[in-house]
Amino acid sequence: MHDTQIAIVGAGAAGLSLAYHLTLGAPGRRPPSVVLVDAPEGPLRPAERTWCFWEKPDGEFDEAVSAVWDTLRVQGPRGFGVAAPVAPLRYKMLRSGDFESFVGHRLAAEPKVTRLEAVVHDVRELGRGAEIRALAPDGRPRTLRARWVFDSRPPRVLPPSRTTLLQHFRGWFVTTERPAFDPRVADLMDFRTPQPAQGLSFAYVLPSSAHQALVEYTEFSPRTLDDAGYSDALRRYLTHELALEHFKVNRVENGVIPMTDARFPRRVSPSVFRIGTAGGATRPSTGYTFAAVQRQARAIATAVHQGRTPEPPPVHSARSLAMDAVLLRALHTGRVSGSDFFTGLFRQVPMERLLRFLDGRTSRREDLLIGLRTPVGPMLRTAAELPWLPRRRVNLKEMR
Repeated sequence: MHDTQIAIVGAGAAGLSLAYHLTLGAPGRRPPSVVLVDAPEGPLRPAERTWCFWEKPDGEFDEAVSAVWDTLRVQGPRGFGVAAPVAPLRYKMLRSGDFESFVGHRLAAEPKVTRLEAVVHDVRELGRGAEIRALAPDGRPRTLRARWVFDSRPPRVLPPSRTTLLQHFRGWFVTTERPAFDPRVADLMDFRTPQPAQGLSFAYVLPSSAHQALVEYTEFSPRTLDDAGYSDALRRYLTHELALEHFKVNRVENGVIPMTDARFPRRVSPSVFRIGTAGGATRPSTGYTFAAVQRQARAIATAVHQGRTPEPPPVHSARSLAMDAVLLRALHTGRVSGSDFFTGLFRQVPMERLLRFLDGRTSRREDLLIGLRTPVGPMLRTAAELPWLPRRRVNLKEMR
């Protein structure tokens, strides 16, 4: 006997999104019973994050979006800038707290949805169902049985890979005394930052007004920095590149996202599935996850509503993942300069087409044409060596 039809472990972007889409229901079908298990306040609960994504206007989460831009800009390492409209798309910023409030209101109105705080320490298959063992905030054990379990907890050890880099960043929400930002334009990548020995670095500027912006320093590299490293990089960018002498840091956010060609298993047993980053939703070449999580959640919810086995589908095509594997290896080996690579793409490829490419929504012909705008020789050499490279497991703690 199952306590519930569906249990979702983790209430981050993936868990909340799946719960939300499950509640939308389907014509003629009753919504399933859902338990959403979230970690109590403390180190296991994800810190507040900012998610950005591009989509057409009038998206389903627009009510919770905190800023929108119609123009994106990329600055080259020598100051050459490319700015272009993203129409018919829009670039949107969504704070995790605002998203949780938006979804939380929806879930609170659903009688078949239960939210539970507990630390999950084991999920095991029972045969036509699974059991979750957890500890409540007061230390008492909790056991939950469900027909299907969707686990969004990030893995500590990645599946075997040939190449793994980390996208690691620190962001400052700053306020300036003088007008310093153009609220109509978001800087997607500003490469006027010192480049690491392996990988690349850039600044990411998301203005909400002429005086306020989220300014992030980001690296794609094998190791994270210490606190002083991030602070020095941000302060240098704000004072040297943006020429700001006086600014106030209102909030800080940090993040580490694995960028890897590992193959993430989406089904770990007959009744247990992985979703979100743990289920391969993160795009290896960019770290973008939120839009892919929505595609994954919609597909799972559709399967549930139709009475099918709700195995999460792949959200990135085999072709996209193969191209990402080549790029990651080329960056890792230093065969291509990351700053020149991305600046060249944005300079030569129309913005809307490139965003569709980064989202895996371009045709084979478009992919080929974009590929010809990259350093063809180093990329072909990298593609030729990949099949011969061994895959090794990576412990994320050892990379930090």
